[in-house]
Amino acid sequence: MSDSERETRRGVRVGVPAIVRGILKRLGADDVDERARSRGSQALFMLLNGGLSIGLLAAMAHLARSPLIFPSLGPTAFLLFFRPLAAASSPRHTVLGHLVGVVVGLFCLWVFGLLGVPANLSEGVGLARVGAAALSLGGTGALMVYFGVAHPPAGATTLIVSLGLMPHLWQAPVLMGAVCLMALQGLVINRLAGIPYPLWRPSKQRAEQAARLQAELDDSPPEPGA
Repeated sequence: MSDSERETRRGVRVGVPAIVRGILKRLGADDVDERARSRGSQALFMLLNGGLSIGLLAAMAHLARSPLIFPSLGPTAFLLFFRPLAAASSPRHTVLGHLVGVVVGLFCLWVFGLLGVPANLSEGVGLARVGAAALSLGGTGALMVYFGVAHPPAGATTLIVSLGLMPHLWQAPVLMGAVCLMALQGLVINRLAGIPYPLWRPSKQRAEQAARLQAELDDSPPEPGA
């Protein structure tokens, strides 16, 4: 097995353990491998890093009085640290996937005459809102596939926009700023842990290896203690 395949297998099979292992090594901890395999260590890492990710954005949102946090950042953060070498986790897919979601969501609001109209879910969802939501999700999925920037959480982003939760044009750069900050944190944390996380575009060879190894893992029995 080549060095590239070993790195890919590590990132695919044990995304969180690999990051925890790398951080523990840098901290000079003992029994690094055993600690990294511990579900407690992995859960603690996700708790602290997830809290830090959203906490920083929430603090910045409070100071700037801007909506820098929105629900689809949660699954993006999980993906960046749980499957860091998957193509969908790369900065390119993360940033451009959400960008497609935002643009398509706003376009659908304009098409149905809802641009700038906030949601009022207490009165129900009208046909125009239904049309905007349906078209935005379908359009976002189609364009992500067409441009090769698939990022599943972006499907939630376009619904956030098209359902009227963030329906204003000025909110688009704020949303994308939050996405870029999240992608930057993913880059920093993964690189600090020794994971070969891409700077922008995922390596085609590594993405193919990741997909092949993940398919093998899905067909294999669970490891002892898993």
